[in-house]
Parts: sequence; structure tokens; C-alpha cells
Amino acid sequence: MDLFFAPLACSMATRIAIREAGAAVNFIYVDIHTDRRTRTLADGTDYFGINPMGQVPAIRTDHGDLLTENPAVLQYVADHFPDAELAPRSGLQRYRLQEWLNFITTELHKATFLPLLGSQNPEEVKAHAREKMALRFGHLEDHLRNREFLLDRFTVADAYLITVLNWAPYAGVDLSGWPAIQAYFARLTKRPSVARALIEENAAYSEEQARRAAA
Repeated sequence: MDLFFAPLACSMATRIAIREAGAAVNFIYVDIHTDRRTRTLADGTDYFGINPMGQVPAIRTDHGDLLTENPAVLQYVADHFPDAELAPRSGLQRYRLQEWLNFITTELHKATFLPLLGSQNPEEVKAHAREKMALRFGHLEDHLRNREFLLDRFTVADAYLITVLNWAPYAGVDLSGWPAIQAYFARLTKRPSVARALIEENAAYSEEQARRAAA
């Protein structure tokens, strides 16, 4: 299995899941920052020829099939390594997992953090995202109060949530306004799989920045 990733992007959630499962996967670096018109891999392959959207994550299965979009990729990894119990296998809890994955990808990732992280986004766009933040973070705060995880155990939804919360300092989001969220983030970043993924992703990001500076 190949995971196409970019350092500290949303693909980090899949890295966390893979580390949680103790799985052996090929990590393939994609430079999504230098030139948005091109996505050339280290071996010279055009990533747009693999994934027409040019985005990460993408998984290439052992059978050669390509799977994209973070919630789908995360559920595939969870189902591919069932012993790690990263997703409920059936019943209402399976739908709760999908509920949280969709909340994270739409309300937090796309509607909150992307507007705030975009350096070229107009201030009106960022102001709108901040205005809606209270509702979105308030919902998450209420849910995480007196909870260790989003569901009854660590799942791929937690891997995704940790990934987007990791962007908070860069987006100007102070988590201290939501103590349950802040405590959740502090607690889970100490989890071995998350801590390892963060070390690996930060190292890859530093290497990327060094290459850009030397270019």
C-alpha cells in the first residue's frame, strides 16, 4: 500500500492511523506548496496523473486501485487493519464515526481552518470563518467534556481531529477558549502513535523547507 502525503497536511491523519495499526506502508512525498500548477514526485512522476485533484491523502492499494478523500481513506485504512480497532465494524457507532468524520472535514477542515490558513484569502472570508467558529467549536467542546475520545475508544476520527487541531496556532486559533478541546489535544498528542507521526511529519516539513530555501 502506498500513502501519498504532504507534511503536516490532512494526510497526517492517515499516518497516525497507520502508526496506530503498526502497519508497513510506503510513504510517498507530494510537494503541494512550491507550485500549485505542478505536482512532480521524487521519481519524476506527475502526481496529477495519479490523482487529478492533486490533493493528499491518496492511497494506492496493493491491487493498484487509487482511493482519495480523507474520510474514505481513513475508513479504508481502519477496515484494512481491523485488529487495530480504528473503526466500529457495524451498528450505530459506525454511523457515529462517519458523522464525526464528516463534521471534521466540512465544519472544521474546510469551513474553518482552510479560510484562516490561506494567506491570500480576503479578510472578509476569514472573519466569516471566525464568526462561525463559536458554534462549531462549541459543539465539539460540549461533546468532549468528560470524554477521552470522540467515540468510546481511539478511532480514525480522533486521528483526523488531532490533525486539524494541530493547525490552530498557524490559523490564529487559541484553543484555551475551549478547555475540553485543549485538554483533548494535549492528551492525545502524547499518545505514542500521534507523537511518532508528529515527529515524522515535522521532520519531513523541515526537509521540505530546507529544499525550498536552497532552490
